[in-house]
Amino acid sequence: MWNFKRIKFFFICSCIVLFFNSCTDEKQLAVIPAIIPVPSSQQINDGIFEMSNSTGIFSDDEFKQVADFLKSYIEYGSDIKLKSEASKNVISFKKDTSITNEEGYHLKIASNEITIAASSAKGAFYAIQTLRQLLPASFENGAYKESTVSIQNLEITDAPQFKYRGMHLDVGRHFFPVDFIKKYIDLMSMLKMNTFHWHLTEDQGWRIEIKKYPKLQEVAAYRNETLIGHYSDQPHKFDGKRYGGFYTQEQIKEVVKYASERQVTIIPEIEMPGHAQAAIAAYLELGCTGKPIDVATKWGVFEDIYCPKEATFKFLEDVIDEVVALFPGKYIHIGGDEAPKTRWKNCAHCQALIKKEGLKDEHGLQSYFITRMEKYINSKGKQIIGWDEILEGGLAPNATVMSWRGMKGAVTAAQQHHDVILTPGAYCYFDHYQSTKEDEPLAIGGFLPLEKVYSFNPIPKELTKKEAKYVLGAQGNVWTEYMKDSKQVEYMAFPRMVALSEVVWSENKNKNFENFKNRLEFYQQRLDARDVNYANHLYEVKGKSEIKEGVLFMDLKTSSNTKSIRYTLDGTAPNINSAVYKNSLLVDKSVTIHAASFDSKKQVSGVFKESIKMHKAVGKKITFDVAPSEKYNAGGNAALINGISGSDKRYGDNEWLGFDGKDVEITIDLGKEMDVNSIATRFNNQTGSWIYAPSQVIVSFPGNDEFIPIELEQSKEKIVDLKLETKIVTRYIKLKLINYGVIPDGKQGAGHKSWLFIDEIIVE
Repeated sequence: MWNFKRIKFFFICSCIVLFFNSCTDEKQLAVIPAIIPVPSSQQINDGIFEMSNSTGIFSDDEFKQVADFLKSYIEYGSDIKLKSEASKNVISFKKDTSITNEEGYHLKIASNEITIAASSAKGAFYAIQTLRQLLPASFENGAYKESTVSIQNLEITDAPQFKYRGMHLDVGRHFFPVDFIKKYIDLMSMLKMNTFHWHLTEDQGWRIEIKKYPKLQEVAAYRNETLIGHYSDQPHKFDGKRYGGFYTQEQIKEVVKYASERQVTIIPEIEMPGHAQAAIAAYLELGCTGKPIDVATKWGVFEDIYCPKEATFKFLEDVIDEVVALFPGKYIHIGGDEAPKTRWKNCAHCQALIKKEGLKDEHGLQSYFITRMEKYINSKGKQIIGWDEILEGGLAPNATVMSWRGMKGAVTAAQQHHDVILTPGAYCYFDHYQSTKEDEPLAIGGFLPLEKVYSFNPIPKELTKKEAKYVLGAQGNVWTEYMKDSKQVEYMAFPRMVALSEVVWSENKNKNFENFKNRLEFYQQRLDARDVNYANHLYEVKGKSEIKEGVLFMDLKTSSNTKSIRYTLDGTAPNINSAVYKNSLLVDKSVTIHAASFDSKKQVSGVFKESIKMHKAVGKKITFDVAPSEKYNAGGNAALINGISGSDKRYGDNEWLGFDGKDVEITIDLGKEMDVNSIATRFNNQTGSWIYAPSQVIVSFPGNDEFIPIELEQSKEKIVDLKLETKIVTRYIKLKLINYGVIPDGKQGAGHKSWLFIDEIIVE
């Protein structure tokens, strides 16, 4: 099995190999394995296989296509031309029915032969992806110009942990060309990901040609303009430019074929009953009101959804007929998420249908809608997948659930013996920020660093061993509201997709984040060769405060262990001569820390900056009557009394604490009675993200009868500041935060309870 002491040794060897490659002939040295995702078992053997123009390649008929794929890859990447006749050393593909997992493989590299054994073409293809990582990265862009290449002798036995290993791409908010879709699929397949979830229809644009309904191409595929900046920016501004596009059926066939050659199945998503405004803009009769509407020009959730009339079902069935003919895979994704019921509540037809069918309410009507469409899709030989909202009102009989609102939907579905795919926002939403740096590109919000993606376990702990078998796997989601071009998609998807690939392929016992980071450094050379605009935060300095026995310390670290951190405390930027960080920094006064990563010669990261304001509550005891949400509790309770304020731009960092729909009572114990002259804090108010400042804050001082209610007026500002001037001697301070309540109609998240986010509580 994989030995982590051996990994460390091989990593050191890899560094030596890379050094000598810069000084001598590349062909003389083999690439030491740094494979992602990490294989089930691996044995390094002495010697090398030397590939050259005299190397042959042979395969069983069943593996001819994948053998041709490997031959094309090698001959594109280098000047080596493989032979199809007998030769002194060979690459052989062999069928082995004893390999029970159809995606498993056995790869053996000996000095005279590379043997790829598998029970199916899928397994053989994944063996190729492993072999690919044993070749120099320059093969990826055709830059390897030597006549031979050396490959380390080894033996690998490997198979995936999960059979569903997916990546999603939303092309409704922003449209991406066919060439990029192919590149995205290619990059997935290199990581042994096997499912591409293609989100093709949205409020802001319909992206698939449906020949029976030409206005979907003429009207629904284009919007009049696009929102500028973030949805939470007020007032909203627009660019005034018509935007859109769609994929022809011929282009879709081309992409499907391309994916199939890389063992990637495409699941198309046709949203229903919500996220349908673009389609309704083209065909008004599909909605409840019959009133003209435009394709949406801003982001969010919209009230115009499909009306469950016979004409609507006929439209959707016709659409499905054309979709089924294009996509040969097992599944059709029908969405089912974020469908406000406002139109249905006020629609005479919908209310009559609820009564006629004996449904409980509008949620029951959604279940009726989904179940009816499921029956039709089943009649076409396909199964449906829906977001976890399809659980509401009763789950359609054969549906697979994609759980995005945490793990609860997956648990419910699996306990009902339905297949589930995990894609919770806290671990799998790659539209969230991945760094706390202020200069990160605009994103929807949240915070999902690489390490958190890697820490994800797709099996919910609430499931029994039998129920866990219904977990098919996991998927990373890329929603593109704030991704205007393919370079931005790459930046958000990579390297988080690389981390997720190991989550879904490799067995838990073989996974180790420290080792993964070392291998990722090498894999990024491959991404460089493929011209992928990945986010490189491996060398970025991160800071985390820690309170020990009432004393504040700041810990600095990077994701990479191969660089040193240098820092300053005097307000200047660090340089090669600045102090080297070795241990936690004790903070006993207000200070601004600057830090950066350096190699032996130069700075290799941006500058980390953290300002710490010492005040009377820093390091003191703090308690809550309700716990913050697990998703927005990165800094723990002490985040509110560590002297560090959260970001002005986002709410998902280590400093903001988020509470879902609840009133919150916070008590600070200062340890002894003190003079308190002011209490200040601030609240996030990004209403477009369902976050509202509290409606009221009640300040009191346990042991003292005084309490001060403070009413907060609704504001358009993203941040709402609160400062209370007071003169009191007290040991305890209590803040009761009254949640804003249910979000009103017409606002994002209408009908849901609002989130409440609070920052540092400053006591002076």
